[in-house]
Amino acid sequence: MNSWCSYKDVVLFTSNRINKGVVVYLTVQERKSLEISIENVKDLNELFGSQDKNIKLIEDYLNVEISTRGEIMQIEGEAESVQQTHDILVVLQELINRGHKMNTQDVISAIKMRQSDTLKSFLSLYENTLIKDAKGQSIKIKNLNQKQYVNAINSNDVVFGIGPAGTGKTFLAVVMAIAALKNGQVKKIILTRPAVEAGENLGFLPGDLQEKVNPYLRPIYDALYQILGVEHTNRLMERGVIEIAPLAYMRGRTLEDAFIILDEAQNTTNAQMKMFLTRLGYQSKMIVNGDKTQIDLPKGVESGLVHSEKILKNIKRIRFIEFSASDVVRHPVVADIIRAYEGN
Repeated sequence: MNSWCSYKDVVLFTSNRINKGVVVYLTVQERKSLEISIENVKDLNELFGSQDKNIKLIEDYLNVEISTRGEIMQIEGEAESVQQTHDILVVLQELINRGHKMNTQDVISAIKMRQSDTLKSFLSLYENTLIKDAKGQSIKIKNLNQKQYVNAINSNDVVFGIGPAGTGKTFLAVVMAIAALKNGQVKKIILTRPAVEAGENLGFLPGDLQEKVNPYLRPIYDALYQILGVEHTNRLMERGVIEIAPLAYMRGRTLEDAFIILDEAQNTTNAQMKMFLTRLGYQSKMIVNGDKTQIDLPKGVESGLVHSEKILKNIKRIRFIEFSASDVVRHPVVADIIRAYEGN
């Protein structure tokens, strides 16, 4: 049983059925405390997470206190925060009951969607698996902007993902590229980014071309290794199915039957961006990702990403998806850091 405890008089009784048990609560003028009864102890353990990390995360985000007595959870805090916490715990329990193994990112997504009044769409995010990673775990979208991004990739030839680090742009682009490769939609994956720190002149770095570019493509490698595993990734690279190349090496090529990802696109010049986009061939897709707040170009040089957003928005088969700090799916403090820098 769920019950509201308040310092003011009760004005209305209502009831509702959630999951396996009946939830009964009091609607009051000022809500301060709520008790939730969960019949399945296994669900409770899953909900709390290892060392109660999921509950601690909710407490930190919403400034509430959650305590337990057996199968009873009590939420205390300000009225709105208590209600939000209740709604989040209910939807997370339903996610667990559907067989999903919950992690910290799921909790963060639920919190943010409740705060933006989009929690009703939360469970729908988990209905489809994009792909399974090297450990056999399902990879699914985490928020509504990621859903728009994936849908845009499926229905357009060129997609721009613009927003801060940690929003999943690069990872999802790699996921979609591997899915397209496995489904036979493309024959190869091409990954590139401008090596601004070296001025696109990589000659002084030791090793062959791949070794020269590797330091600049670490996030893409991490995504590949998570999805395919290290050995499988290396085999595909040896066969040329996955190609890693600096942006300067795209010049003069026509890229057909390929899934091409340009990362850190904010550090391209206008000329580089034009050169890259005009490499698109038949049966190919291009994904262009970047963060307009992290431009490392010399002073006075316009970012090719910024310029392309101005002139390409109305072209058919090209789509721009904007991410914000609220879409960050890394450690919770990352979103706070981004907001702090945006405010100065």
